[in-house]
Amino acid sequence: MTIKELPAYLRPRERLVREGPEGLSEVELLAIVLRSGTSQVSALDLAQVLLSQFGGLRGLLEVSAQELGRVHGMGVAKAAQVKAALELGRRGAILSGLNGPAIKSPQDVAALMMHELRHLDREHFCVLLLNTKNHVLHRETVAIGTLNSSTVHPRELFKTAVRRSAAAVILVHNHPSGDPTPSREDVELTARLREAGRILGIEVLDHVVIGDNKYVSLKAEGLM
Repeated sequence: MTIKELPAYLRPRERLVREGPEGLSEVELLAIVLRSGTSQVSALDLAQVLLSQFGGLRGLLEVSAQELGRVHGMGVAKAAQVKAALELGRRGAILSGLNGPAIKSPQDVAALMMHELRHLDREHFCVLLLNTKNHVLHRETVAIGTLNSSTVHPRELFKTAVRRSAAAVILVHNHPSGDPTPSREDVELTARLREAGRILGIEVLDHVVIGDNKYVSLKAEGLM
């Protein structure tokens, strides 16, 4: 049965307008993004196939548009629609988190960044820009590296901090291995960035390494 053949009160789009998005399942929400299925399967069926094949929304976030487009019934246009919708959701979640309370501990940093970084297969080096009360002004990805390294230059890291008049920064990066134990390179890089920040009058408060549902604060460990 296609979505058009469903009674109006059961169609996902009409239900979203009537009840709000919170009342719809992931399959129904994804079906709205897809808009249509094929002659063999409905948009609801196709949405169920995608969620099952890639392991839910997390899997869809990680899969490439090219791989998504190769699924029968998808193609380039539908793959682009899905990836765009998921990216908007991801960015919205980040913005929502950044409007929360001030950063008071490494736990706050982990709560803010864990979901985004824990499953990435490359090192992403990020910086949180803080005001004088440690509220997050901005979050930026400074560098994306290989499987086990990233190249971070002080100029790139502090450029936005200076432009936004940040009082302090917190460094955050992930270890794709899942083990957040800081490496010697992590400690040395932190020392270099702290020195650059001191010259600019922007304090580096901490460097938090994200693993798979685990994290390590270099400050808490006495490594900075």
